[in-house]
Amino acid sequence: MAAGPPSASEGRQGWVVARNGTGGSLDLESVVQPLALNPWDVALCVSGTVISCENAVVVVVIFYTPAFRAPMFLLIGSLATADLLAGLGLILHFAFVYFIPSEAVSLLTMGLLVTSFTASVSSLLTITIDRYLSLYNALTYYSERTVTRTYIMLILTWGAAICYGLLPIMGWNCLKEPSTCSVVKPLTKNHLVILSVSFFMVFAVMLQLYVQICKIVCRHAHQIAVQRHFLASSHYVTTRKGVATLAVILGTFASCWLPFAVYCLLGDYSYPALYTYATLLPATYNSMINPVIYAFRNQEIQKVLWAVCCGCFSSTLPFRSRSPSDV
Repeated sequence: MAAGPPSASEGRQGWVVARNGTGGSLDLESVVQPLALNPWDVALCVSGTVISCENAVVVVVIFYTPAFRAPMFLLIGSLATADLLAGLGLILHFAFVYFIPSEAVSLLTMGLLVTSFTASVSSLLTITIDRYLSLYNALTYYSERTVTRTYIMLILTWGAAICYGLLPIMGWNCLKEPSTCSVVKPLTKNHLVILSVSFFMVFAVMLQLYVQICKIVCRHAHQIAVQRHFLASSHYVTTRKGVATLAVILGTFASCWLPFAVYCLLGDYSYPALYTYATLLPATYNSMINPVIYAFRNQEIQKVLWAVCCGCFSSTLPFRSRSPSDV
């Protein structure tokens, strides 16, 4: 599931909607000055800047640290790369809308945004699968099979994302038939429906996997408590902490993306652009929060960041092998 901001004309329409509260039937060119900035576009550009800076740090740390070649770090790197491209796409969209307006450029930036956001959501699914398998098959997780599976998931993730992103460029857009437009121009309604349905499928799989992860965590916590003769309260605290962490991860993802996904299914091209902006902006926050949840909380990445900040970076820093379930 992915999509980008409305087109340049749609962005100007959003400014008229915000001021006049009317739909898209106005003669926008006679009402709005060409250089008028839409505050929603500015907010998306600022969001893209923060996203780019955060994820650029993660990508650089993982890329330049040889110790970060384990499958879980490759998946975190994939997520950071996708979010980095999403942030750059938001910045480029703003720049091209207000400085180099062009239909061809609009399709390119839209293709980049669709690809990057799709890859971001798909990478979250692959991380969830990896966490589940690291718990379900704990004894065989650190094997060559895991590495092969990780590369296969990365190929499928980026292959599907690129295919989705190429659709507008290859002609599946509404530039010639405005009646087929979705709430995100120049994507067609059918294209956006496919993306939304794909998102709900990903969300359903993630929800099921996290439920299974929660059960495994609770069972493991109980077994450890029995073996080591811990008190029942200790078992309760450990279980509650694990469940709370999973709830934060899944809740953040759902609260960011669900409003936009639902609106993409129910909305129509004639709806005010204000509604699109109001649901799209929170969706971009997911790419802003991902580095905090999946990268900056990781102790190994924290060590490298502290080493860089102290000016004593070394690519041979010792690391303790950890399971993705610990990340």
